[in-house]
Amino acid sequence: MAKTVTTSSADGFASTSSIDGDEVFIDATGEETPDTLDHLLATYAACYVPALRVGGQQRGVDELGALEIAVTGDLNDDDKLEAISFDVTVEADIDEESATAIIERANQLCKVHDALKSSLEASVSLNGYTR
Repeated sequence: MAKTVTTSSADGFASTSSIDGDEVFIDATGEETPDTLDHLLATYAACYVPALRVGGQQRGVDELGALEIAVTGDLNDDDKLEAISFDVTVEADIDEESATAIIERANQLCKVHDALKSSLEASVSLNGYTR
């Protein structure tokens, strides 16, 4: 199975991505919309929500209730992402042992978490020339 997203840009630094019939507009400069890193952080957190819920169910906490993830992306001097942290709040009353088990399982389940590993790099073909 493969997933395909088509992204196009007529000029400048803004682009439109077509995802299963929906369109997402991203301005890399952040002037008109959230920038690319904002979208990455939001996507990571959105992926982590079901990972936490399933991780909780698999680790004995059947219902986390309402949850909120405050994501912080620390940037280096080159404006590149250096670190990401999640501050997660859930409605359920959980102890430290359960929290640790849920986080460990959520890290295993979250596809974005897995995709951010350093060994994953896009193979790029530009007009037929591949790097």
